[in-house]
Amino acid sequence: MRLLSRLPLAGAVLSSVWLLSACVDLAPAYQRPDAPVAPTWPASASAPANGQASARDAADIGWHDFILDERLRRVIELALANNRDLRVAVLNVEQSRAQYRIQDASSLPNVSGGGSFTRSYAGGVASNSVGVSVALSGYEIDLFGHVKNANAAALQAWLATTEGARSARISLVAEVATQWLALAADAETQRLNERMLALDDRSLDLNRRMHDLGAIKGLPVVQAQAAFEAARGAVAAGRSQVQLDRNALRLLVGQDVPEDLLPVQALPAQSATLLDVPGGLPSRVLQQRPDVLAAEHSLQQSQLEIGVARAAFFPTITLTGNAGTSSTELSGLFKSGTGTWSFGPSISVPIFNGGALQAGLDSAKAGREIALANYDKAVQVAFREVADALAVRGTLAERVSAQQAQTRASAAALRDADALFRNGSVSYLEVLTAQRSLYSSQQSEIALNLTEQDNRIALYKALGGGWKESN
Repeated sequence: MRLLSRLPLAGAVLSSVWLLSACVDLAPAYQRPDAPVAPTWPASASAPANGQASARDAADIGWHDFILDERLRRVIELALANNRDLRVAVLNVEQSRAQYRIQDASSLPNVSGGGSFTRSYAGGVASNSVGVSVALSGYEIDLFGHVKNANAAALQAWLATTEGARSARISLVAEVATQWLALAADAETQRLNERMLALDDRSLDLNRRMHDLGAIKGLPVVQAQAAFEAARGAVAAGRSQVQLDRNALRLLVGQDVPEDLLPVQALPAQSATLLDVPGGLPSRVLQQRPDVLAAEHSLQQSQLEIGVARAAFFPTITLTGNAGTSSTELSGLFKSGTGTWSFGPSISVPIFNGGALQAGLDSAKAGREIALANYDKAVQVAFREVADALAVRGTLAERVSAQQAQTRASAAALRDADALFRNGSVSYLEVLTAQRSLYSSQQSEIALNLTEQDNRIALYKALGGGWKESN
């Protein structure tokens, strides 16, 4: 076909144009900034809690390996499948990817084909007109990297969104584990409250009977009544707290959590593995965190946008062309002499724009400084989160040991006080005091065990772990 025979000429023209494209790149060269944090972890926070620590980096430990309780694993799987915030984060990635593809398409010529048929009548004579054409419309020759840098900036925006989705997954794993453990701790505290209520009920009944027999006066009865009412109020408050915990877990998971997956027994002694402090500089460790990676992609995007703004100062050359054939009869459409073509390059040179181009460049440079500050802050926040988790972890073993010893001592004190009271050696106030001391100590032990579990999760998340499915 004669139309197709003309296409190699158009291809040669386009090939020459593409060779001229992107001759100059006006974007600043990117270099990763130095980490604005100390080169080592604080000495007081660098020691592992005990010898059970793993030698692997957190980012190399899949959350399936990190979480040991099978019920908690299944709850996290439900959350990853149903959490609405995570769903939005994943859809944002898809949207950003589509926007990148739209932008990237501008680097290729926009070629379209068309056909027409017209029948007209004038002066008693009817005539036909038939034509087909292939058109190249508004293709920009990228002499100064405008299109290239715009495409690269869109790619960095997509990558930043991808890291944001990864960060959302890691945060969800940590949040679900933390909330599940909080429910376990509050449920255990509620059982402690119920045992205390039953004990106070028996004590109140015993004191009333002793008072009726004349063995004691009215004060111990009033004291036992006050202790009973306090325990009853604690049980009522505990029921509310457990329900609030279940509601919060349901929201994170995105659906009702099956009863067999809830921590109905005591707080698990070990629901997560321990981590060793990774070797190397903090900057190397923290660069594995998705929020830091997202901030770095945004920084790279801002530098590419400077190149886009600089290219606006230079001429823009666009190509428009058309090749086709037309005839009064369909049978003669591709005969000799029916071909048509046009080719019209155009150039646009900025002369006066009231300072808009300079303002655009200034805005891009300011955006780059903002992105740099955000990157520095992301690294500093990450460093602090790790340092805080290590600082807590460094004393947890000693705190847990001390609290357990205190609980044992309080239990022994209650046994002695109760024996002395039954022998008439002390008042019932001594028994109440010992009971409250044991109750408070047991509550503190539950809270401290929860803190120890939460600290493992916080350290794991802070070091960039939490998303790999398995190793």
